[in-house]
Amino acid sequence: MNYGTAIGLEFGSTRIKSVLIDRNYQSIASGSFEWENHLVDGIWTYDQDEIIKGLQVCYRNLKEDYRKRTGKVLKGTDSIGISGMMHGYLPFDSEMNLLERFRTWRNTITGPAAAYLTDLFGFNIPQRWSVAHICQAVMNEEKSVGKVAFFTTLAGYIHYVLTGEKVLGIGEASGMFPIADSYPDYDSTMLDKFDTFLSEKGISWKIRDILPKVLVAGESAGCLTAEGAALLDPEGDLEAGIPFAPPEGDAGTGMAATNSVRVRTGNVSAGTSDFAMVVVDHALGVHREIDMVTTPAGKPVAMVHCNNCTSDINAWVDLFDDVLKAAGCQIDKGKLYTIVFESALKGDADCGGLLSYNYISGEGVTDIDEGRPVFVRKPDSQITLANFARNLILSSLSTLKIGMDILIETEKVEIDRLYGHGGLFKTKGVGARLLSAATSTPVSVMETAGEGGPYGMALLASYLVWNDGKQSLEDYLDTRVFRDARTETVMADRDDIDGFTRYLDSYRKAFILERKAIEVF
Repeated sequence: MNYGTAIGLEFGSTRIKSVLIDRNYQSIASGSFEWENHLVDGIWTYDQDEIIKGLQVCYRNLKEDYRKRTGKVLKGTDSIGISGMMHGYLPFDSEMNLLERFRTWRNTITGPAAAYLTDLFGFNIPQRWSVAHICQAVMNEEKSVGKVAFFTTLAGYIHYVLTGEKVLGIGEASGMFPIADSYPDYDSTMLDKFDTFLSEKGISWKIRDILPKVLVAGESAGCLTAEGAALLDPEGDLEAGIPFAPPEGDAGTGMAATNSVRVRTGNVSAGTSDFAMVVVDHALGVHREIDMVTTPAGKPVAMVHCNNCTSDINAWVDLFDDVLKAAGCQIDKGKLYTIVFESALKGDADCGGLLSYNYISGEGVTDIDEGRPVFVRKPDSQITLANFARNLILSSLSTLKIGMDILIETEKVEIDRLYGHGGLFKTKGVGARLLSAATSTPVSVMETAGEGGPYGMALLASYLVWNDGKQSLEDYLDTRVFRDARTETVMADRDDIDGFTRYLDSYRKAFILERKAIEVF
């Protein structure tokens, strides 16, 4: 049946969200489930039962929103796509029993493995990548390693329980293991090197046998099974047989949602973590601060990923909320965020001498293994709400800027357009202007930016079934999805740019404070 809709569902760091779009690529219903990772025995993780619960509640809320808007029961859709936080470690035995707690991208416990693999491959392997996690598990001689028959990401796991297919979209797969330059699959030379490492460690399985199959955007990734339909919709209304797009990571869905899949386009996703993605037109050198991944169509992408972005901002806004409640005031949380963000534009360009480090967790770009949020000021610093709010936002962008300087200044990567999406850009004109100040580049925010990853995943799902002309993903997004898209572009003025430069200079010089805080506190 032709429903004229597609569903994208994404497992984000603090919220699982689903979006239903129509043939005009407009969101017509949505659902969500809030959750948070937990530090258990030194591991950042989400419980397996909560993963399934979140999936079901998110879909149920989508279904209810659809019923309220249309008066109809959601029984089917033309296609579905699953997305999630990239990287991490979900190892399974031959019966698909989870062998270890889910280790998320946020963990910085794979330093020796990441360094070893980077040297072995001649290719940067960040700590959060899945191959670094399984390599570290082998190095640590974890008891479960010998039983591993398959490992995947969060998106790959959910896709499996709904379809029975052990596959990944190439963008998501590129955050598990390096992709070859010449064809859309894992690099065979690096696979051989890793298998030699495994053999030397006495491991009987081979890495190529336990990785998910790689698919590119537009390829079929299976269909919803009867068991999958019952799991996703326990009420029994959802029909089996719905086609699935290749599961993608939040980086790939962010690129799709901002139409940033063409060479020399880029986007910055800013939520719990923040990362810049730039589709490049030439080979880059090996830099610890820069990952090489791909678009959902397989184009090479330079990625600067930072583990920390808005979590520290959220903590301070929660504190402000507590103060207001103690004073007998009740204010909507969304409005409070708007007040804080808008006040940032009234602050001094360099934040009046205020400085903070937003490290809730470790940070690979600056080689920090643990998180210690730090706020510091001089006795004569101008501590106002405006300066403090601006400081929080500039702090959330500073590590990203450090990585992007390597990309732009050292590797001479050119960016024709830079799009912003995610929570940092929800307050109109604020996040875009301050990101523009950090990058000295015009920043555009689409009207769909608030939809974010699940919207991008819905677009990739639509590409699977609605691409009648067999267009490339780049052309499909340009000529059909975003042809009439409304976009607001902001360029920071010279005072903003110079102010950020002064702030970052202080940030770099005082970084010893962050390292010392980890050492003594």
